[in-house]
Amino acid sequence: MANYDIVIIGGAIVGASTAYFLRKEGFSGSIALVERDPQFTHSATTLSAASIRQQFSIPENIRLSQFTLGLFRRLKEEFGADADIGFREGGYLILAGAEGLPILEANHRAQVAEGADIVLEDAAALTRRFSWLSGEEIAAGAYGLSGEGWFDAHAYLTLFRKALRTMNVDLVTASVTAITRDGNRVTGVTLDNGETLAAGTIVNAAGPNAGKVAALAGIALPVEPRKRTVFVFESRDRFDDMPLTVDPSGVWWRPEGSVYITGGAEVEDGEQAADPADFEPEWGLFENEIWPVLATRVPAFEAIKMTRAWAGHYDYNTLDQNAVIGPHPEVKNFLFANGFSGHGLQQAPAVGKALAELVLHGGYRSIDCSAFGYERVAEGRAFRELNVI
Repeated sequence: MANYDIVIIGGAIVGASTAYFLRKEGFSGSIALVERDPQFTHSATTLSAASIRQQFSIPENIRLSQFTLGLFRRLKEEFGADADIGFREGGYLILAGAEGLPILEANHRAQVAEGADIVLEDAAALTRRFSWLSGEEIAAGAYGLSGEGWFDAHAYLTLFRKALRTMNVDLVTASVTAITRDGNRVTGVTLDNGETLAAGTIVNAAGPNAGKVAALAGIALPVEPRKRTVFVFESRDRFDDMPLTVDPSGVWWRPEGSVYITGGAEVEDGEQAADPADFEPEWGLFENEIWPVLATRVPAFEAIKMTRAWAGHYDYNTLDQNAVIGPHPEVKNFLFANGFSGHGLQQAPAVGKALAELVLHGGYRSIDCSAFGYERVAEGRAFRELNVI
């Protein structure tokens, strides 16, 4: 049996960030980072739309993404002169009709209070700013002038994983099949190759599989995989000023090189957990749900061609679509970094830093993540993020 001070279950961006910042913060103990798919073929990290925004309703979520934005700004300083994730600061444009306007306005006030560079404009101002936009049935929109955009998720993850190879972190390729527990302490994990790893602390960074991993320790966590399809389409027209735009219907789109990507048409009411093996795109969504919205909101998109699509799973917190971060209140050496509900890629570095501070110093220093604690899960008390895309 190998012995580790910390075993992190899940080696994509959340787990890798946690291991990275443990070392950066000065943790000298042994770390194992366990990942079942080192190619990340089906990872939420690599199958996401790879975007970052400050347009949230909760100040803590804004702060988490601002931390990552700061990391993007000093990427070469942090990871070396060749570090590049292709960050395009194209902004987010979140639109609202009359019904959604009060929430948009409240969200904007929270964002401005946190120093986010977001402007709130009515439909007339937006159509002047963006000539391609139709303001039909739009009351207003919030637009990120800076600090929002998209990037290369593969390159981003690679920076962390490459850095870990020089930081004395054991990268273990396996699935965790069991977690041993002695009273109110977890003591180790069993892997699908038959090996066991003793652990002083276990971090659950298992993404869409986090609920099942918690269950191995006898802990209930309302996180499950949900499938989302991203479509790629071509248009004769190029709009270089187009941000990642979110329609009131929930449909979103943005440029991606010479093409565009879009998604967001799934209906969440009554939706069930995704089959772990199902990565088939929901092809009918494009023609039936997405294309009519695109053609209405961007008249030039009436004539477009869908060329391909992919589907990915993300970790959906069924309680409140918000992250669960920090220790279990009774099993204190079991730490959560779960349930980001689509925000994990942009919040992972901040969460990794927060957990590292918790382990090293006994409390949060950079960003107080107490509001994301498991206690609310145990109480069934939602801490709801209103701006979920």
